[in-house]
Amino acid sequence: MDSDIQERFTEASKNCLEAFISWDDKKKDKQAQEVLHAAIHELRKVSSRLEIELAMSERDQLSSKPLPIPAHRSNMKGDPGSILEGNNDMGHKGKGGGRSAVIQNKTKRRRSSPHKRGGGNGGD
Repeated sequence: MDSDIQERFTEASKNCLEAFISWDDKKKDKQAQEVLHAAIHELRKVSSRLEIELAMSERDQLSSKPLPIPAHRSNMKGDPGSILEGNNDMGHKGKGGGRSAVIQNKTKRRRSSPHKRGGGNGGD
């Protein structure tokens, strides 16, 4: 796998350099500009793959237990405080016996609008 990345990286780098030189000679040529954009895109793809390989290598070297990925908030249904459950290590203790206090916003009731008097048509 490493040799595959090395070959792709070498080829993409060479192609990108050639495309740059070609574009640099004739900057107004749209075809040369498109070829350079494609070469840069390919170089980015190879560098992204290299970055992934590097991260996987570091993770294997650490040999530690991977961190669990928490569920997204949209997946949590019901109680909005369920996100905070189990987070007692923050030092926030409310009245709930050690559970984190959840502040709920209470909406104020709106006053009813004043009613208009009379017919309002101006004529008697």
